[in-house]
Order: sequence, then structure tokens, then C-alpha cells
Amino acid sequence: MNLRIPGPTPLPPQVIAAVGQQMINHRGPEFEALLRETSEWLRVFYETDNDVYILTSSGTGGMEAAIVNTLSPGDKVLAVTIGVFGNRFAEIAEAYGANVTRLSSPLGQAADPAMVAEKLAAEGPFKAVLLTQNETSSGVTNDVEALAKVIHAASDPSPLILVDGISGMGAIRLATDAWGLDVVVSGSQKAWMAPPGLSMICFSQRAWNAYASAKMPRFYFDMGDARKYGEKYQTPATPNVAALYGLHEGLRMMMAEGRENVLARHQHIGEYCRQGMLNLGLTLFADPAHYSNTVTAANLPEGFKASKVLDELRTKYDIIGGASKAPGVEVIRIGHMGWVNDQEIDEVCAALGKILGR
Repeated sequence: MNLRIPGPTPLPPQVIAAVGQQMINHRGPEFEALLRETSEWLRVFYETDNDVYILTSSGTGGMEAAIVNTLSPGDKVLAVTIGVFGNRFAEIAEAYGANVTRLSSPLGQAADPAMVAEKLAAEGPFKAVLLTQNETSSGVTNDVEALAKVIHAASDPSPLILVDGISGMGAIRLATDAWGLDVVVSGSQKAWMAPPGLSMICFSQRAWNAYASAKMPRFYFDMGDARKYGEKYQTPATPNVAALYGLHEGLRMMMAEGRENVLARHQHIGEYCRQGMLNLGLTLFADPAHYSNTVTAANLPEGFKASKVLDELRTKYDIIGGASKAPGVEVIRIGHMGWVNDQEIDEVCAALGKILGR
């Protein structure tokens, strides 16, 4: 199978072998060593001196943890949304009683820092701003560095910056400390080449200061408990040990390759996939200035339905792609994060060319 959805992503053989290891005592020294090394490697890719905590949950659970540990009901929050997952971040905040203002961009477009600055000036101050690093529903990557600059310039103190980095971290640079990001969330099933089931989250000192007065209800996702247990490299509740084995091995491979090489590899495969789509005569859905290096969204020619094209890719060619969740658009999405090579993209393009008669 050529699995080309934007997560879960294919597992390298080394990760599959790691996941199959016997269980260990999650309160014992073997687990402590496993969690310690995994956390230290995550800090390299997060580009942070802060601790990175590993939660047993989907990425959405990490997003919820970001909200409930830093905010109180009634807090003013600006949700900068460019698609499905930006809306999800906003919905989580709304569900816990935050006063959310949405600044939405058309699907396929990145957030405009100037518009964010204007919104902050006109309707601020805000307690927090919610950002999406990479929107898989459209194949767009936000310029988080530029957005963070205008957010920090908006007020004193500036709003907390909470970032959903789930589909970008480990493939697209996100300089947590240098850009002044307060909470960053990622998910094991994306570029980290690991199974689903873990979310990784880091807190700045500003985020911890906010935690001290945050009043949203929390129990399972209480980051204070995660920090307390994390001091002895344990987790508050029983963790997904098998997924952690996989994450550790995926990170070991990434560390051996080197962070800059990993980022460059994703830049290459992103460009390679986009060029393959263009060679078929397809247009790309995303703004060319903000193409994603983890997923490519391509418009289908008139007369073709995404559901039928994807079904034919699956049944005839054993290729699993994704469709856009946006209504009224016929777009297919090709994931290319983690363990993927040029040949697999060639197979997608060749099969797609036959289906479309190109």
C-alpha cells in the first residue's frame, strides 16, 4: 500500500519493530530512560530549552491541553483560522467558555500578518492568539514567525501564542524559543514517523505563569501533573508505551539524519510532489507563497469527483489519498511527511495521470 494521507503516515521497518517490543513498567528505570531520551530529542526539533511533555492522546487532546491550562472562561481569544483545524482550535476554546473572536482566511490562503495586527489593534487586548502552523485541509503553511512578531508587538503584555504544530512539526521549521511561542503542540502520527496515540506539548515560562491562574476545568490534561511526574520522567496516568517505543525510534532515525537534513528532505519532497501535479496539468489549491511541505492539495479537472478519483486510486493502484473537507471543491490531497520517497510520489502521479487521461 502507498499510504499518502496526511496522517497517520507510513512507519519505517525500524519503527514497526520497535512498536512490537514487550511492555515495560511505566514506573521503572527502563521507562525513565525511554522518556528522558525521547523528550530530549523532541527539544531539538522544537528548538526549545523548555521541557516537552508527552501525553497519551490524539493531537486534538494536545490542543485541548493548550487551551485549558492557560485560559479561564471569559478570556478574550483571537483564533486565526485558515481551515478545518484552525476552526477546531477555536471550537475547543469556545467549548470551555472562552470569548473567541475568529479571523478567518479563505481556504487555500495563509493568514495575513497585517490583518492580524489590525485585528489585535482594533479589538484587543486578547489573552491569547491561536495559530495553526500547517493546515492539511488546504495544503497551506502559515508564516508563524511573521505572525508571532505582530502578536508580540500588539500590547504589553502581549497575548499568549498557542500553536497547533501537529502536521508541520518535524518537517517544517518552528523555532519555539526564538519566535516567542508559548505553547506548541504536535502529534506522533505525522512527520515523526510513529503510530497515532501521542501528543507532544511544550510550555514557555509565560504559559506556566498563565497556568497558575487558569480556571478552565481540567483533570486528565492537567499540565501541572505532567510537569510533576515529568521531573522523574514518568507520566501521571498509564502511557501508550508501544507508541512511545515507535516515537523514540522515529526520533532516533531523525537525529541520526540531522535536523537540517530532515527539514531539507521535506522541502525537496514537497517541491517534487507539487511539480508532479503541475506536470499533469493540474493546478494547486494553495497560495504559491505558502505551499506546505507535508501535504499537497491539487484541484481536479472539471467533470472529476474527488471521491471517485480516490476510490479508483485505492482499488486499482493501492494508493490511499485524501479529499478536502471543504464543501464545494473537488480537491485531492497527497501527504508527503515522514517516511516517503520520490518513487512513491512517482507512483501517485503515474496512477493519477491514467485516471485523468493525462
